[in-house]
Amino acid sequence: MTDLVERLVPDELWTLFRRVVPPTEVIRPQGGGRRRAGDRECLAAIIFLATSGCTWRRLPPVFGPAWPTVYRRFAQWSRGRVWARLHRVLLDELGARGEPDWSRCAIDSVSVRAAKGPLTGPNPTDRGKPGSKIHLITDRSGLPLSLGISGANTHDSLSLQPLVRGIPPIRSRRGPRRRRPAKLHADKGYDYDHLRKWLRERRIRHRIARKGIESSNRLGRHRWVVERTVSWLAGCRRLHRRYERKAEHFLAFVGIAAALISYRRLTN
Repeated sequence: MTDLVERLVPDELWTLFRRVVPPTEVIRPQGGGRRRAGDRECLAAIIFLATSGCTWRRLPPVFGPAWPTVYRRFAQWSRGRVWARLHRVLLDELGARGEPDWSRCAIDSVSVRAAKGPLTGPNPTDRGKPGSKIHLITDRSGLPLSLGISGANTHDSLSLQPLVRGIPPIRSRRGPRRRRPAKLHADKGYDYDHLRKWLRERRIRHRIARKGIESSNRLGRHRWVVERTVSWLAGCRRLHRRYERKAEHFLAFVGIAAALISYRRLTN
């Protein structure tokens, strides 16, 4: 195993990944055949592709498996929602240490250009060019808790309820699992009475800027953490622009970026 594989997939991350990846051992009773490429080498190649932004065909051969093998493994794991499960396992590990901070969460979105495929639409902030949107909720320190994707023409307000419902039940240092923030901060894109009512029914306090009444700048004292997390997602260069035609593959790269952010928090 090369040093690059060990650096991209440390032993701690590999141990956690083995808990969520389905067993795929190929048994050939007749014997023979080519040895199956290792999952750790394929995972390292996928992380390299996600962080560097290179194309599948430009994947360096140093990892061992050829790019078609890595792509097939990526597609298989994406169909099995391995990346979302890995993110959840990392959140559980952080929860056992007393994180995340549920006292205050924030919601926001970011748009990226897209070539084609489902869940794309004309971006109203980019001269109507096709694009997709990444939605996310973070805790008080910027840890991503829930993520989703949509077309760039999807209004931010439509993502609040699915994102809040999508927060997984996360372990606590003491007591039962938790999935409901105490307070949610949002900008004017979420300024709707039915959303405020929906949050109150779930005993979630809200702090949403009102259109034409108050400035969003005052919320910047608490909402800047979600904007910082958006910049952390941009560290995954594969998310600078959507190249994937399949929506599940684009969502997979979003999940990989969130898992890497959570892993860095776990090892700090």
